[in-house]
Parts: sequence; structure tokens; C-alpha cells
Amino acid sequence: MIEAAQIKAKIPRIPDGDYVPHEVVGLHIERDITYLRAWREYLGLTQAEVAERAGITQAALSQMESGEAKLRKASREKLAKAMGLNPEQLV
Repeated sequence: MIEAAQIKAKIPRIPDGDYVPHEVVGLHIERDITYLRAWREYLGLTQAEVAERAGITQAALSQMESGEAKLRKASREKLAKAMGLNPEQLV
């Protein structure tokens, strides 16, 4: 029987300041996705979860994640707060 202490779950780490974990940078580069999407996937969140926390629609978040337009400062701050990040980590 496997005990709970033997199971090691990977818990995403959010560093202090404006640092970005290697895994997030890797997703951004290897898959050519925005930092916004890379962070969301790294944290294991769905678009619906982040959108609800940020008070926007899932469709709006999808457009922001596409990278077609630069995130406005207010949007970046709202999304960072929804994911527990500093706004500078989404740049």
C-alpha cells in the first residue's frame, strides 16, 4: 500500500518578485505561446477559472492569450491578481 508521504505531487512554484520559473519560459519558447497562457497552464488553471477570477469572459481571455494585441496594464494587473502573480511576470 502506498502512503500519502510517498506520493510526490508537482506543486507549481510562484517565485517572489518578477522572476519567472524555467518551466514557464520553456512553455513560452517551445510552444510559441504567450506568457499569460504559459503561466495559466503551468498553474494548472483553465481559461474559465482564470476568467471568472479576473471578472472577464472566457472569450476575452482567449483573445488575450492569442497574443494578437499587447495586454493593457489594467488587464495585466487583473489577470496577475487572478493567478497570484506580479503583473511584471506576465510581460
